[in-house]
Amino acid sequence: MSTENMKFATKAIHAGVDPDPTSGAVMTPIYQTSTYAQEAPGKHKGYEYARTQNPTRDALQKNLSALENGKFGICFSSGLAAMDAIMRLLNPGDEIVSCNDLYGGSYRQMVRVHERYGIKAHFVDMTDLKKVEKAINKNTKLVWIETPTNPMLNIIDIQAVCDIAKAHKVLTCVDNTFASPYLQNPLDLGADIVTHSATKYLGGHSDVVHGAIILNDEAIAQQLYFLQNAVGAVPGPQDCFLVLRGVKTLHLRVERACKNAKKIAKYLVGHPKVKNVYYPGLKDNPYYELAKRQMRHFGAMVSFDLHEDSLEEASKVLSNTKLFLLAESLGGVESLIGHPATMTHASIPREERLKVGLTDSLIRLSVGIEDVEDLIEDLEQAFVHL
Repeated sequence: MSTENMKFATKAIHAGVDPDPTSGAVMTPIYQTSTYAQEAPGKHKGYEYARTQNPTRDALQKNLSALENGKFGICFSSGLAAMDAIMRLLNPGDEIVSCNDLYGGSYRQMVRVHERYGIKAHFVDMTDLKKVEKAINKNTKLVWIETPTNPMLNIIDIQAVCDIAKAHKVLTCVDNTFASPYLQNPLDLGADIVTHSATKYLGGHSDVVHGAIILNDEAIAQQLYFLQNAVGAVPGPQDCFLVLRGVKTLHLRVERACKNAKKIAKYLVGHPKVKNVYYPGLKDNPYYELAKRQMRHFGAMVSFDLHEDSLEEASKVLSNTKLFLLAESLGGVESLIGHPATMTHASIPREERLKVGLTDSLIRLSVGIEDVEDLIEDLEQAFVHL
């Protein structure tokens, strides 16, 4: 049965995965080797050196490409390593148009790493398509989309932005980390490249750091495979095994986490200590209809502002939850609470953060798969400290 004819849950479990031919092992083995024996110079079984190829990595790359309805999957040692490979497709003098609300690490890489090599990034409000159109010029070679955005959870119209980029013959890349392939498939909406921090929902258990790129264009894929090998930011076989294992329950985990997140968002809306709730699954959210059309569910990330905009007030909540663990990252089975201004987005200047509404009192939740009543009770007891 071809993967094209499989539904999502079946692809998650079976795509790219076959029983081991030597032993019949159902789970893909961890090929913990750095090199491979050759019968004669240049005569081998498809594997020469583990930076270049690894059977565990191959299985994961095929699996992830199937989940995103793509032809090529390329894995890296982290989400930022994957991003770096995409950035290396550009040349000095090229420019990028990116959303102005995005992961702090992505902003840092564009501005503090690649700008010194002559690649300029422009950050615009991509929810306004006129601003996207205006930002593209003759030097623009890449449009970088992150949706839902981090941490304000704005929804960007992928198809509309991709249509604009295509009219200007510009590549589009969507960071699909927050949604995961279970909720959203950007290649189907016109994107050229999809990237993930597989550390998050794909791995799903907070025990691995990993990145991935999926696409359909063979010529670009070959450039990225070259960079994967030539630069060498590759994941180890055990990391690939852990992500492959996590993917098998992706649909179950994300489904439950989304249901929990929606209930928590509704609880926060009615709370006297909460000023604003950012969650596209609320019917009065300005992006509700777009999210409903573009995604299968509304995601498991929730952000909110306290009435008093101060780090001191936010700290009282952040330091007093028991089930919501104060930690970086997201997308695991456990619920996490974070403070973007001092954690994930600290590398973005404060004045730039404030322009998109990222205040000192903004709190971001990665909602897990626990019993939602316990999670709500945990937040309630933390609010008592305000």
